[in-house]
Amino acid sequence: MGLLTIIKKQKLKDKEIRVLMLGLDNSGKTTIVKKILNEDVNEVSPTLGFNIRTVTRGQYKLNIWDIGGQKTLRPFWRNYFEKTDFMIWVVDASATDRLHDCRKELQAILNEDRLVGAGVLIWINKLDLVDPDQRDKTVERISGHLDLDQIPEGHNTTIMGCSAYTGYNLDAGMDLVVKEVSERLFLFD
Repeated sequence: MGLLTIIKKQKLKDKEIRVLMLGLDNSGKTTIVKKILNEDVNEVSPTLGFNIRTVTRGQYKLNIWDIGGQKTLRPFWRNYFEKTDFMIWVVDASATDRLHDCRKELQAILNEDRLVGAGVLIWINKLDLVDPDQRDKTVERISGHLDLDQIPEGHNTTIMGCSAYTGYNLDAGMDLVVKEVSERLFLFD
């Protein structure tokens, strides 16, 4: 029995899901993780490097790799792609002037061979700053700017609005991650 087989069996036994959380700096990645863990979201500092946090959802353990999004750190993102089951891309809905950079980085990442097959959730964050009647239109408008029809095959992609500050749609997003990965990887439940 090879090492890869042992690791695969251990992963199945532990039902661990590796989630990579990426996005430009100040998009709210760390705040999202803190809110999911029911921690105080009023004191958040920029992530310099990465944080790994574990969240339990039902019978699954999600190891969330929250990677800093500063321009100087982006070339190092590819070092974290190996064995990723799911990627969450976070977009700042209030930073419309950065949507071009956001689209460029997202497209580059989704063309990486090591992420082929990984599910993708694109969270349009900071919708608490948008009129509730305009949330759907904001998500639709930002989706258009991201050119999501250009996403290469091999990714099951979902886009949804959220708010790291209020928790809006965070549970729905995490449920989607668990459902998508469990249907794809843990076939014998």
